[in-house]
Formats: sequence, C-alpha cells, structure tokens
Amino acid sequence: MKINRFLLFGLSVLGITAIDAQEKRSLTLDEAVHLAWDKSNEVGLANAKVSSKKYELQSVKNNQYPDFKISGQYQRLANASINLKSNQNNSSAAALPVVDQLMIGQANATLPVFAGFKMQNNIQMHENLYEAETATASHTKEEVAMKVINYYASLYKAQKTVALLKENQKRAEQRAYDFGELEKNEIIARNDLLKAQLQVSKIKLSIDEATNNENIINFQLITLLKLPVGTQLEIRESDFANFKMDNIPTNEQPALENRKDLQAIQLQGKASKSNIKMAKAAYYPSINLIGGYIALDLKNVVTVQNAMNYGLGVSYDLSSIFKNGTAVKLAESKATEIQNSEAMLTDYIKIEVQKAIEEYHLAIQQNEVYGQAVAQSSENYRIIKDKYDNGLADTNDLLEADVEQLSANINKTLAKANIIQKYYALLNVTGQLTNTFTISKL
Repeated sequence: MKINRFLLFGLSVLGITAIDAQEKRSLTLDEAVHLAWDKSNEVGLANAKVSSKKYELQSVKNNQYPDFKISGQYQRLANASINLKSNQNNSSAAALPVVDQLMIGQANATLPVFAGFKMQNNIQMHENLYEAETATASHTKEEVAMKVINYYASLYKAQKTVALLKENQKRAEQRAYDFGELEKNEIIARNDLLKAQLQVSKIKLSIDEATNNENIINFQLITLLKLPVGTQLEIRESDFANFKMDNIPTNEQPALENRKDLQAIQLQGKASKSNIKMAKAAYYPSINLIGGYIALDLKNVVTVQNAMNYGLGVSYDLSSIFKNGTAVKLAESKATEIQNSEAMLTDYIKIEVQKAIEEYHLAIQQNEVYGQAVAQSSENYRIIKDKYDNGLADTNDLLEADVEQLSANINKTLAKANIIQKYYALLNVTGQLTNTFTISKL
C-alpha cells in the first residue's frame, strides 16, 4: 500500500507538471518584441559592442591629459671606488668617505602640445566609430523585432490553420458517419463511403503537419524570447483584428533617411577620413611640454634636493618621410572601400524597399481576391450539396467543393495576418519599424 501511495503521488506530480508545461501563455506582439529586446543574444551582443566602443573612445580621450610619473630607487653599493677629480692635485686632502648606498626620487610630467593634429583626429575617429556602433545596435534591434514579428505571424497562421482544419474535420467525420449509415442501408455505394473516409484521413494528416509546423514555430519563438522550454504561446486575435496601418512608405526616401545600417556605414566613412589625417600626422614633429623634480642622496658624497626642471621636448622621425607614404595610401584605400560599400548598400536598400512595396500591395490584392473566393466557394458548396442531395452530383463533386471551401477559408483567414506581416516588413526596410513600438534606449 505504501508503494502504491508513493506511485500515485508521483503520477499526480507528473500530471500537474505536464499540465503546467502545456498551459498556454498569451503574449501580445508588443510584449514579445520588448521581451526579445531585453533577452535576445543578438541585442545583448550589440549592446556589449556599443559599450566597448564607448570605453575605447574614453581611453583615447585620456591620452590628451598629461602623463605624470613618480619613481624612486634605493641601492646598496659594494666597495664603491670614489675618485673626486677636484681633489687629484690636493695632496692634503682628507681620506675619501665610504660610499655604500644611493637613493634617488623623481617625478616627471609630460604634456603633448602638437603631433600633427593626430590626437584630435584620433578622438574624432573613435567618436564616429562609437556612433556607428550605436547605429548598428539600433539596426540589430530592428532586425530582432522583425524576426519576432515573422515568428509571431507565422505562429498565428499555424494556429488558425489547425483550428480551421479541426473544424472541417468534424464536418468530414460527420459526413463519413452519415455515409456509413447510408451504405449499410445500401442507399449509396461503398466506394462513396471510402471516398468520405479517405477525406477524413487526409484532413488528419493535414492537421498533423499543421500541428508539427505550429510546434516548430512556437519553439523558435520561445527560444528567441528566452522563455522556459515547454511554454505554449497563444497568439491574441486582437493583435490582428482592426489593425491600423499608418504612414505607409511609397518610395525609398524614408529608408535613405532612417536606415541605421546606412547611417552606420556613413559614420564609418567619416571615421576613415579622420584615419587618413592621422596617417598624414606622421609627417609632422611631436612637441611636448616637460617638467620634473629630482632628489638624490649619495651617502657621504652628495645630496641634491628640490632640483626642478622644465622645458620643451621635440621629436621627429626622419624615416617617416620615406616610409609613411604607404600608411597614407592604406588609409585612403580603406576609405575607398567604405565609399563603395555605402554605394552598394544604397542600391540594395532601394531594391529592398521597392520589393517590400510590391509585396505589400500584392498582399492587399490577394486579401480582396480571397474574400471573393470565400463567398464563391461557399455558394458553390451550397449548390453542389443541393445537387448531390437531388442526385445531380456525385460524391467527387461534393468532396471537391468541400476542399475548395476549406482552402478559401484558410486563405482568407491568413490573408489579414499576411498584410500586417508585409506592412511591418515595409517599415523595417525603410528604417521605421522601432518607431511603431515603445523605444527603449540601448
């Protein structure tokens, strides 16, 4: 009895766990997008890269401040020989002292004054690179949002398809049952019953495929959102019903103004110009202000205190006249690469926008056609059903009309979601997607 109790307890726990795992969670599209922005690896990596560029910029800015160094030494001297030149001709000089230790303390400060404007251009370059990385991170957020939208819409389509197929399955099973009764009474041929049963089997296969597709998309979405394994998402009808589409782009101009990836490459182009100026800075000398303090004690010989020094330091690498030309050409070549990449991206964006516009209008046209197809298929099924009941149509005609009606209903149901998906895709390629959600700073 104890074993049975433990067994029952274990089964009950497993049952509760299974129910919890299968419990569906309702999530709006806005919630899903923000969850992805907070949890996805792509956005996390983009934010980390922005932080790295920020610290790189701060590190470069720190180079414009003076370098200040303090050092000290204490040394023991073994059997040091002291020869004071000033006492060589003084025969009456006292015996030389024993020198066995040396202490030195010093402080030095260096302030860069001029280096061919290298420092200013280096700061400007890293500022542009930081802004470029920030723009890239914003573009990553848009791409992640679009990925969520695609998964979200696909999951909605899959769930609606399963629901419509199950609804049709009930009608098909009822028809097969009715045909079975008619076949028992020899009113219809057995072949007609088999056709009705075959349609039930086909619908079951379609449901299995649609359910499998739903499970795959659901897993992809919860993985992106970092939700617990086993979470079943239920898409809200409200995210697709009465959806308003405003400010629909009609050309590529919004994309050229708002695309963050284009802004990033433009900022990289500005950074490359600063890099060219940095390379040319090697042709100029470096000038620094220098200052220092030193204290020295050589035991029993000399003590130096408050020895201040200051002045101007100049350095010039003469070999740069011959060697630096290659570095300048390299910087100019990289700038040319970025210019070509910007031109290529601009053309690609124009093509993307035009394609998205065409696909959006196509989705609208398809929605209108599917609406007509639903009415036509419903009327066709009604007519065929009347003819079948009056012996003017065969089973093939009835089943074919039923399949056409089901197909039309599925297409019409999914058409609205497809329009919304294409609308978001159009906003994405024109750089306006994140504006439709509450924007959170990177």
